[in-house]
Order: sequence, then C-alpha cells, then structure tokens
Amino acid sequence: MQTTDVPLLGELDPIEKASVDELRALQFKRMKWSLEHAYQNVAYYRAKCVDAQVHPDDLKHLDDLQKFPFTTKEDLRKAYPFDSFAVPMEEVVRVHASSGTTGKPTVVGYTKQDLKVWAGVVARSLRAAGVSHHDRVHVAYGYGLFTGGMGAHYGAEELGCTVIPMSGGQTEKQVQLMRDFDPDVIMVTPSYMLVIADEMERQGLDPREIKLRCGIFGAEPWTNKMRDEMEARLGIDCLDIYGLSEVIGPGVAQECLETKDGPTIWEDHFYPEIVDTNFNPLTDGEMGEMVFTSLTKEAMPVIRYRTKDLTKLLPGTARTMRRFDKITGRSDDMMIIRGVNVFPSQIEEQVLRDERLSPHYHLILSRKGHMDSLAVQVERREDGQSNDEDIKKKLSHHIKSYIGISTSIDVLEPGAIPRSQGKAVRVTDNRPKE
Repeated sequence: MQTTDVPLLGELDPIEKASVDELRALQFKRMKWSLEHAYQNVAYYRAKCVDAQVHPDDLKHLDDLQKFPFTTKEDLRKAYPFDSFAVPMEEVVRVHASSGTTGKPTVVGYTKQDLKVWAGVVARSLRAAGVSHHDRVHVAYGYGLFTGGMGAHYGAEELGCTVIPMSGGQTEKQVQLMRDFDPDVIMVTPSYMLVIADEMERQGLDPREIKLRCGIFGAEPWTNKMRDEMEARLGIDCLDIYGLSEVIGPGVAQECLETKDGPTIWEDHFYPEIVDTNFNPLTDGEMGEMVFTSLTKEAMPVIRYRTKDLTKLLPGTARTMRRFDKITGRSDDMMIIRGVNVFPSQIEEQVLRDERLSPHYHLILSRKGHMDSLAVQVERREDGQSNDEDIKKKLSHHIKSYIGISTSIDVLEPGAIPRSQGKAVRVTDNRPKE
C-alpha cells in the first residue's frame, strides 16, 4: 500500500490542508484496500466477516464500514502471538506488545513501510506541537516492547530533532540531564512529569527555570485542570498526544499548539468512529467509545478496533481533520459505586480544585457488607498550611455534589502516595471477586 510521505520540515503535508471531500475520497480508497487486505490475510477477521455475512465488496461508501464486525483486544489476545499478522514473518521488521496488566499482551508487527508511516505521523504530531529540527527532544517514555519510547524517538529523528533517549525511571538522572542538556521538548506520561517536577523541587530547582518550553504528554488520560496545574508549575505548553499500540502507537492524533482544543486525528491513516454502549454508531459531538480502522497498515491491519476510550468527535479547527474531546476515561476503568458510574478523571478534577493538595491521588475500592465504598487518598502540598478536616469536608462535598457519591477522604503527608515511572496506577480494587 503506497502512502503519502510526510514532509520533514516547513509546510504542512498537503493532506492536512485538503478539503473534506478530498480527505473522504482518500479515506474511501484506503479503506477498501485495508478491508480487502485484512479479509484475505487475517484468518480470524475473515471468519468474523463470514459470520456477519459481509464482504469487502459491500463497502460502497464510508458509512458502509458500519456493516463490518469490530476487532477487540480479546480477538488479538486469542491470535497471540502472530496470527493477527497479514504478511509473512520475513516481512515483519519489528514487534511491539501492549502494556496490558492482565492476560496475554497484544502483539503488534510492523513492516518497513509501517515504520515509515509511524515515524511520519509522529513527526507530523511534533510539528503540530510547534517543534522543529532546531529542537532537542527528551524522551522519557519507556523503550522496549512498549511503543511509547521508540515511537517518539523515531518520529523526532524523522523531523530532524536532536533526540535524548533517556527512557523512563532514574528520576534524579532525568533532572540532571534536563539541567545539563537543555532540552526544548519532553515526551512523557503526565503523571511521570509531575514526579520529575517533584524531584526538581526536592533538589532546590525551580521547574520554571529549566529551558524546557513544551511537554507532549500521552499514554494515560489527563484533564484540562491537570494541564493548568502543569503549565503554571513548569512554565511550558502542555499538549496531548494520543495513540495505542494496536492501532500503531503514539502519533494517531496530536493536539495543535495554536488551538489546544483536543487532539487532531491523522485521518488519512486512521479512520475514527464513535459508538454507544450497544455498539451503534453515534454522530459527531455525541459521547461514546472511540473505534479506529487502520487505513495504511500492512503487517497488522485493524478494522473497527474498540479502544474503550470514551470521548466525542469534533469538527477540525487547526486542520481539516477531525479532533476529539479530552478522553474522560476508559470503559474498563469505570467504577460502578452504588449504581453511579465514576471515572478516576472525575475525582482528579475535584482534587485539583483545592490548591492545598498536590495532583497525586489514589482511589481504594472496598465492600462493607453489601455496599461498595470509595476511599480517596490525597496529599498536602509541601508548602501547604493545611487544615486536614477542612480539606476532607470540602473535597467530600465537591465529590458528592458533582459526581453523586459519598466518599471517605484520607489526607496524607507529601510524598506518601507511591509515584509511578510510567502510567500512573490510580485505583486499587479490594472488593471480593464475584
């Protein structure tokens, strides 16, 4: 499948400025190819199509994609390790795997052309964030089977940046290199950026005095209140990059510096849909689960992959392509507490309302008798003169008022909540397994 090269520097790729009609025509052409490629070469997906009595020839318009079956993480786990690949292994030049915490990982393969596309969409994402070949990019995502580190690395190199491949962990060394190497940009999870900022302050540094001007944060949901917190604390622009290994890795979508209004999806490579809880398609502007179809992937095409990320599609602003709203959470992160659907990001918003509290928090679910209960652990700020009882009263009130559940609040000393060097672990569920 031939794809359009992404320019290294300067002007936007022509497809970023194309009309909606031009974009839809390209998507239809590529969708036809991708459906046929998956049907002919991925046995489990062909079987799903046969069961659904649908064939790639049934795609006459983009909307006809709704006739085709979804791909799920469970499908990919059953195909472990390589039965989801659509090309012979000798054409697969790299393998990554998901960072999932339960069950078998989902394995992802890439051809040389897939890697070229991946580097291209990450380079495009960096350009959208205001990055150029003059910049030094500090990569603090983990390297290895996780797609974050290498995806960010090769995209930054494609753009012509100087890459500092630090990886995750060794927080003191992260700070040392940021002091000594003067990076302009950091690519990292937002929760680990907070850990780095804590370490700067522990060393007596003002995070705002570091040369850094831009943070490109992904791999976990984070709120606009978290953006405000980090921009004020670090004195940088904080932008959202989105991706998941099953679709390609980081670089599926990127927030643009000039608008900061949600990530723009690179729709020439990834076709988005939103579906409701019954898997019926929703129109743009309606909240539901995001679904992606890859349009150009050779080694592992995915058709209607259910991400479990909850958001809504919005019209393009900085680009023709559509963007999506801040992800409110994942359907599999949702906690049901006494009949109320609760997402960690909702709790985070209430925690960040209180300037006496740090942005670190942890949620503990338990069951007392037949009733579920939620304990919210929060931390005082280092410099805070706090009245713990007042914090508990106000936070409990806000959570009850805005989310609709009663909680117990534990106010801990600064640094008491364990820090993550990658994706933050926000929830511990101690309820008995059914």
